[in-house]
Amino acid sequence: MTVGYIMLCHTALHRAAQVATHWAESGSPVVIHLDARVRGAQAERLSADLAVCDTIRFSPRHACEWGMWGMVEATLDAARLMLEQFPGVRHICLVSGSCLPLRPPQEFADWLAGQPETDFIESVTTADVGWTMGGLDAERFTLRFPFSWRRHRRLFDGYVRLQRRLHIRRHIPEGMVPHMGSQWWCLTRQTLAAILDDPRRAEFDRYFSRVWIPDESYFQSLVRLHARRVESRSLTLSKFDHQGKPHVFYDDHLQLLRRSDCFIARKIWPQANRLYREFLKPEAEAAPRAEPNPGKIDRLFSRAAERRLRGRPGLYMQSRFPARGREGALTAQPYTVFAGYDDVFDGFESWLSKSLGARVHGHLFAPERAEFAGGETIWNGCLTDSAALRDYDPQRFLTSLIWNSRGERQTFQFGPRDHQDILPFLARDPHARICMISGAWAVRLFRQGGDFESQRREAARLQKIETAMIDRLRAAQMPARIDIRPLAEFLEDPFEPLELLLNELRPGPIRALSEPPRLGEMAGFGRFVQNLRNQGMKPVLLGDIPLDEPVTPGRRGARSRLTEERGS
Repeated sequence: MTVGYIMLCHTALHRAAQVATHWAESGSPVVIHLDARVRGAQAERLSADLAVCDTIRFSPRHACEWGMWGMVEATLDAARLMLEQFPGVRHICLVSGSCLPLRPPQEFADWLAGQPETDFIESVTTADVGWTMGGLDAERFTLRFPFSWRRHRRLFDGYVRLQRRLHIRRHIPEGMVPHMGSQWWCLTRQTLAAILDDPRRAEFDRYFSRVWIPDESYFQSLVRLHARRVESRSLTLSKFDHQGKPHVFYDDHLQLLRRSDCFIARKIWPQANRLYREFLKPEAEAAPRAEPNPGKIDRLFSRAAERRLRGRPGLYMQSRFPARGREGALTAQPYTVFAGYDDVFDGFESWLSKSLGARVHGHLFAPERAEFAGGETIWNGCLTDSAALRDYDPQRFLTSLIWNSRGERQTFQFGPRDHQDILPFLARDPHARICMISGAWAVRLFRQGGDFESQRREAARLQKIETAMIDRLRAAQMPARIDIRPLAEFLEDPFEPLELLLNELRPGPIRALSEPPRLGEMAGFGRFVQNLRNQGMKPVLLGDIPLDEPVTPGRRGARSRLTEERGS
C-alpha cells in the first residue's frame, strides 16, 4: 500500500524540500505544484535540491490566489500527474508546503491500508457549516465571483451587492449538492480518478470556477457523487482562530502536536527548527501511537481563543483594550461596595476590617482624595490617592486596584457625595456586590447639625443623586448582586443584613455576630425627617421613619432568621 502526496507550495521552499525528501525516501511518491508567482531563481533552486529523488515530480504551474479557481486547477493537474506516473498509489493526500508529518510515513500507509475504500475529506452541507467568515455560505454557490476578494475588494463587494439587488441566482448543476470543508484531504485512487474522468467534469469546472473559495467546495461536493465510503474529517491537523486565520505552530508546540496523535499538521513556522528536527527523524525512532484524535487538544485551542478574545478578567493594557461588550469580566475578582453603612454606624470601616480580617477602604471616589485602607496615600501598583489622576479614568483606577490586589477581597464605601462617573461601570460589572441603605445620608446630615435651610438644600441634592444611583443600579437587571434597603427598613433590624453579608464574605461555617458595630445616636432623627417634609423636601428614599417614638434599632433574632432562611 503506497500513499502519494500532492504538495501545493509557494513559500519557505527549503522546508517543503525537506518534507518532500522525507516522504520520497520512505517510498512515497510526491507531486509538487509550485505557485506560478514564485520567482524563477527560487523555482530552479527547488528543482535542483530535489533532482536526486526519482519519485518526485513537478506539475504544471498555475497562479494560486486565495479564494480563486487557480488553486483547484493546480490540484487537478497534480492529481492527474500522480495517477499517471505512479500506478501503485492507493491513497492520495493533499498537503501544503507548510505541512509537517507528525508520524512515520509507513505508519500512515499501514493505517490507510486497513481502510482501502475510505475517503477522508471534510464534507458538509452549507446548512451544517458554522465556521464561514464574511457572511457568505450558501451565496457562494448561487452568485458569481469573478473578482479577487484580496486584490479587488471594492469590485468584489460591489458585484455581490449588484447581484443581490437584481436577484441573480446561478443554476447549480443537476444532481450535485454543494458541500464545504477543509481543503486538505486524503482520497482513494478510485474516487480521485472518477472525479478527474467524470463525463460532466467540464460542466462542474465551469460552475466552480466562479464559486467563492472553490478549493473548499469542489472536491468536497464531487466526492459525494463518486465515493464508496466517506469519513467527513481531515487527517491534517489544522486549527483556525476566531477570524478564520490558521494557527501557526512553533517549537514550543512540540508536546501539543505529539499529544494529538495526528499524522500531518499545518501550519508550521518555517523557523521552527526543533519541530522539523524531531518529526523528520528516521522511522525507527518513532513508536506506534493511537488513532489520530485532534479533539484531545481542542480544549487548549478553545482556551487560547477565549484568552485572545477576552484576555484575563480585569486586565487592561496597551496591547489589549477591548471594546465595550467584549471585555468578559470587567474586573479581576469579586469586590464589595457599601453605600450608606458608614453613615449609620460609627467606625464602620474599622469594625468591618476587624470582622473580616482584611483591609477595608473608605470612600475611594471621595471628591478630595481616594481614601485607601489605613490612610495610605499609595496603593498596590503605585496607585496614588490623587483625585485628579483617579478622575481622569475612574474605570481604569478601579480595575487597576482590583487587579493589583488579587487574592485579597477589596471592600470600599460609596455614596451620593462621591464622584459618580464610576457608577455605570459598577452597575454592569458582575464582580461587584453592592449593598446600599437608601437615605442613609440623612443620618449624617442630622448628626452634623447646622443651619436647617442649608441641610434641606443638601438633603434635596443628595436625594436627587441617590435616586439616579438607584435607577442606574436597577436598570442593570442584576438584582441577585444588588441589595437596596430603605433606611427605615434597615433600622428595624440592622444586624441581620450585616450577618448575612459577613457570612458571604468570610470563608468557613456560618457564624453569628459576636461584636456588632455601634449604631450612632438617633434620638430626634424622626423629628429631623419631619422638619424636612415641613420645609417642602420629601425624603422618599428613607422609608417610614416614626415621628414621636425614638428611633431605636430592634433585633428580631438575626441568627435565628438566618438559620430559618438557610434551612428553607
